[in-house]
Amino acid sequence: MTTFDNREKAFESKFAHDAEMQFRAQARCNKMVGLWAAGLMGKSGDEADAYAREVIKSDFEEAGTEDVVRKVAGDLGDKSSPDEVRAKLAEFLPQAKAQLMAEIGK
Repeated sequence: MTTFDNREKAFESKFAHDAEMQFRAQARCNKMVGLWAAGLMGKSGDEADAYAREVIKSDFEEAGTEDVVRKVAGDLGDKSSPDEVRAKLAEFLPQAKAQLMAEIGK
């Protein structure tokens, strides 16, 4: 195997790892938003966890986060706006990434 082949494999591995980490961070962020929304709806415990899983699943409908925004804002009704949900997504994503990095570092 040539040096070029080794570098190509290394870049492919890094790309796959980065994509997986981004997916995991977004899923964790969606869970955090789901738990936040569940709290606004008066849900707790297993009910809140179940709702957070629904929010995570809603992200598979289309690319981007608008599917999550639509679900959460629709479920919250007048308790929140789509802009507030987007703000929470933006707030929680760096926290989710930091949590993942801390777990990897252990």
